Amino acid sequence: MKKILIVEDDKTLQEELKNLLNNANYNAVVLDDFLNAKDTILKNNPDLILLDINIPNINGEVLLKQIRNESNVPIIMVTSKDTEIDEVLCMSYGADDYITKPYNPTILLLRVAAIFKRIEQEPEFLKYEDLKIIPRKGIIIKENETIYLSKNEMLILTLLINNRSKIVERETIVTELWDNDEFIDDNTLTVNISRLRNKLRDIGYSDMIETRKNQGYIIL
Repeated sequence: MKKILIVEDDKTLQEELKNLLNNANYNAVVLDDFLNAKDTILKNNPDLILLDINIPNINGEVLLKQIRNESNVPIIMVTSKDTEIDEVLCMSYGADDYITKPYNPTILLLRVAAIFKRIEQEPEFLKYEDLKIIPRKGIIIKENETIYLSKNEMLILTLLINNRSKIVERETIVTELWDNDEFIDDNTLTVNISRLRNKLRDIGYSDMIETRKNQGYIIL
């Protein structure tokens, strides 16, 4: 049974999350030590963490960074903040996903299930020339440089690399993102492709993703 650690100081929400997860056949545990949060979390050895941004003694984003320095455990940020910059910060610090309050219980369970499914299916890392791509961490490593990708950017890059030398249609990419519980349309895909290309350009791979007009994208 997968253990999920709830890092949330609101007692009512703690119980709601615990009951929701237990009823979905997870072993839900609530963090009770916010003073030594990072050490207590790592000692619990959870399979996944639900982490609120606003917790006592330490900002959740800072705690996220501390955990990431020592562990690759999947983390979903659960927060009342819903601005794009908060999402970008959480994902750049190493969160696997991000959901805002008030959350939809069904969607939260889908996000949890999607992360466990992805972990079971994905390799630990992918290689492309001198790049090391680690999907679970959402990062690309080139020598001593680390580039952080958003969840969508990593899903797109992983799909293209797994189909290297083949054209991947835009519709296929949109479907892949939908299957991972991400709402995305054609315009959003264009934005994500553009952001991904910009990050690849920063590490010397400006031509890594090629556009094939009226077909899709390809990595050679």
